Amino acid sequence: MGIAAPAASAAARGTGDLTVPFDNIRKRTAEHMVRSKATSAHVSTAVEVDFEHVERVRRRHGDEFKAEEGFSLTYLPFICRAFADAVHEFPHVNATVDGDSLVVHRDVHLGIAIDLDFHGLLAPVVRDVDGKRLRLVAREIRDLATRARSKQLAPAEISGGTFTITNMGPFGTAITIPIINQPQVAILATDGVAKKPVVVEGPDGEDAIAIHHVGMLALTWDHRAFDGAYAASFLRTMAQILETRDWDPELA
Repeated sequence: MGIAAPAASAAARGTGDLTVPFDNIRKRTAEHMVRSKATSAHVSTAVEVDFEHVERVRRRHGDEFKAEEGFSLTYLPFICRAFADAVHEFPHVNATVDGDSLVVHRDVHLGIAIDLDFHGLLAPVVRDVDGKRLRLVAREIRDLATRARSKQLAPAEISGGTFTITNMGPFGTAITIPIINQPQVAILATDGVAKKPVVVEGPDGEDAIAIHHVGMLALTWDHRAFDGAYAASFLRTMAQILETRDWDPELA
């Protein structure tokens, strides 16, 4: 007969301790995260991405983009567009588990986790992201984030997502391992992009050291839905898109 684990004891409280009751959004977030860990077989896989190609596009178009749109062109819309293309080759990341079946969704509705000034998270949804150009994706992310922080989102705008991206990049993080947003089967974390020395191949095939903008993409995925090779291949494809695509036409 097994021995029951002892109950966790409460931490000793000091006279200066402050008790902060969970508000509604913190309670709902906590319940959702605990339920997710109890539901999915969480595994995480990460890949390093050379964002130098994206950075050069941002430098070429950044001033004009900000003048026209009223906000800066960040890395996030590029990552969203790379996801939207990669998911067609790896559709099982855009799915939910239903009993003993995997429901692979035809539509690609991308949730973007938005921090509410350290008072919780919402994940408003960019609908049909795979049919939108980079500039439109950037506009919609900006609009959703602004209205999320001012509590102006309709309930329909934070439901129905089929995949989620959480962006820690503005905080300068190195790697983030997120928790899956149920009932989805995967979530992608984007972290800080910083200058680092990398090995590049010169015109004559010789190796050289260059300074490039480099960052991590980390995918947490449900092992019930697919396996490690699938997750790694999906991330590799995303990295290749980010590192090689001609982005200029999408900003015209």
